Amino acid sequence: MALAHEIVVNGDFRIKPVELPEDSLEKRVKEIVHKAFWDCLSVQLSEDPPTYDHAIKLVGEIKETLLSFLLPGHTRLRNQITEVLDLDLIKQEAENGALDISKLAEFIIGMMGTLCAPARDEEVKKLKDIKEIVPLFRAIFSVLDLMKVDMANFAITSIRPHLMQQSVEYERKKFQQLLEKQPNSLDFVTQWLEEAAEDLTNQKYKSALPAGGGAAGSGDGPTPNPVAVQNYAYLKLLRWDHLRRPFPETVLMDQARFQELQLQLEHLTVLGAVLLVTFSMAAPGISSQADFAEKLKMIVKILLTDTHLPSFQLKDALTTIGEKVCLEVSSCLALCGLTPFTTEKEAVLKGQIQAVASPDDPIRRIMDSRILIFLESYLASGHQKPLPTVPGGLGPVQKELEEVAIKFVRLVNYNKMVFSPYYDAILSKILVRS
Repeated sequence: MALAHEIVVNGDFRIKPVELPEDSLEKRVKEIVHKAFWDCLSVQLSEDPPTYDHAIKLVGEIKETLLSFLLPGHTRLRNQITEVLDLDLIKQEAENGALDISKLAEFIIGMMGTLCAPARDEEVKKLKDIKEIVPLFRAIFSVLDLMKVDMANFAITSIRPHLMQQSVEYERKKFQQLLEKQPNSLDFVTQWLEEAAEDLTNQKYKSALPAGGGAAGSGDGPTPNPVAVQNYAYLKLLRWDHLRRPFPETVLMDQARFQELQLQLEHLTVLGAVLLVTFSMAAPGISSQADFAEKLKMIVKILLTDTHLPSFQLKDALTTIGEKVCLEVSSCLALCGLTPFTTEKEAVLKGQIQAVASPDDPIRRIMDSRILIFLESYLASGHQKPLPTVPGGLGPVQKELEEVAIKFVRLVNYNKMVFSPYYDAILSKILVRS
């Protein structure tokens, strides 16, 4: 289910060759075992007369691999491989001292050149330059491994359109099977939706509820409708404490994607707050200049690039940003013939930029709130184009915010399609209690 989901949701999904970490135990063990295997083959081929037991087994593996690359219509190629790599015939030739292993290798390389993707042409070509049998076989297997990955990715590309047609029913069916085996598989989902409903009922969520929110309940506010609760629940995932709280079961396969969106939004919140502070203090003449605004945004974005790293210190980065922003603003003021910043004004701007490091900073909280309101509006609009109007102050980061919003809403809408029957059943009980 996870693989099918990844193929459907992630258009860039590709299988990659396994690369073991340097100096890892697994890599050392693999190298030792492989060396022992190839040394054994070398010893057998060096005997007089040569022993071909290992070599013939390898030819058999290569034959099966080449056949696995063929499509149903490749009858001629299938016949060629079967005829030339006939293991019974090869064994007879070996027993009679008539086996030409180099000729077999030449046929194998030629067939690999026929079947490989264009990206592998160079690797296959290099095989022809290897004259010693053992290094050649080793290199052949290395290139065949890459060709297997290429074939798998070709299969993924081919199957994606068919998967997309059936993936919703397929994932729901698989989750239902899991639920039957583990009846508690909706516990965290229930808790997540209960919290969202409670927050909305108590009007902790400040954006306007969609029309038809329902009659007033026993809480401090109106009883929200199920769609509003679901939308707010998804927004809560963008503020999730991933280290301390289990992620709801129905969005577990997308946890990494929600974490990535969360980091991107945190980055945009800080970026937007810095730009808002700067343009509020700068003269209207320069804050309205598109080139200057774009240049300043790029500078701040670059200095915030490592936000996702554990070693990143936002306070230190904002100190550097404050210095750089003041230099850029002063330079622009001079070019425009405007009054330069006083020392006091520079100090105030640097202080306000540094204050953005605190999540409780008023400017940062305003940006955070407006971003959530924009995302909620986009969710409530039913994914219609054009996107909702960006709230005031978010103009400088509109392009980046809309890109994140599209990814977020696409993820949410797919999740709703798969799991809405479960959400509806849970919310019908929660909202009755409200």
